[in-house]
Amino acid sequence: MRFETNRDVLDWYERQPRALTKEFIGKIVWEDVKKYPLDEKFIPVLLYMRDVETLTDMYYDELRRTPTGKDPVISRFMERWSTEEQTHGELLNRFLNEAGIETGDKWKAQVKKSVSNFYVANTYLLTSLTNLVGKKFTATHMTFGAIHEMSTTQGYRRLIELTKHPVLSEILRAMIREESAHTHFYWSVARLELKNSEFTRKLARFIVKNFWTPVGSGAKPKKESDYTIATLFDGEEGLDWIDKNVSQKLQRLPGFDGLTKVSDKISEIVLSQTSVA
Repeated sequence: MRFETNRDVLDWYERQPRALTKEFIGKIVWEDVKKYPLDEKFIPVLLYMRDVETLTDMYYDELRRTPTGKDPVISRFMERWSTEEQTHGELLNRFLNEAGIETGDKWKAQVKKSVSNFYVANTYLLTSLTNLVGKKFTATHMTFGAIHEMSTTQGYRRLIELTKHPVLSEILRAMIREESAHTHFYWSVARLELKNSEFTRKLARFIVKNFWTPVGSGAKPKKESDYTIATLFDGEEGLDWIDKNVSQKLQRLPGFDGLTKVSDKISEIVLSQTSVA
């Protein structure tokens, strides 16, 4: 589906029904969680995913301080986006609790408190720098968003494939439907913004090529990020998965032909973790 304006993209997005409705959540058979085995190696992965979803409100706050976040179309999208991402984190936490992993009543506050002061200070600095560029940075913001949403979606798909846990799979498939809508919004707006000028294309490509890191990096410790990636995308199959479902789709955006940054970074992390093991 091709759009002519960002408003067209928003209109499409707002027509998409929520997958994680109260009715859907109410029908999850939580007591079945313990009936199926869950390999312990996936617990850190689920905790990482839960935390990343929960910390999206921090990214939302960061973006609202920029011309991108002040754009009425993008701001409207992000209000719903933020709500949906918080729900994803809460559901992953509930699943962990039902699987016997206690997280406590104040887990959200603990997750946010664990973010380093350096990361917080760095985001303020980066926000100030992006404000100097102004609206021309929107294409970069949206491209980053598209990459993060695509990689998150593929992480969930890999988790379904690897765990084969019926209840977790049911939850993740619903989350994927919402993440896929997020991806399409980011990707479509990025495409429109990148078409605007050669400067926006060169800037976005330069920033992604030199500064992109996996979603959650920085806010979460590197060892946790690396462990999650290596667990989900280890081996030739995992790396091919990322190349096909993230890198090749990114390369279809204006100015991103031939860029292999995402695949290269994931491969580097997987190989580093393999050597450590």
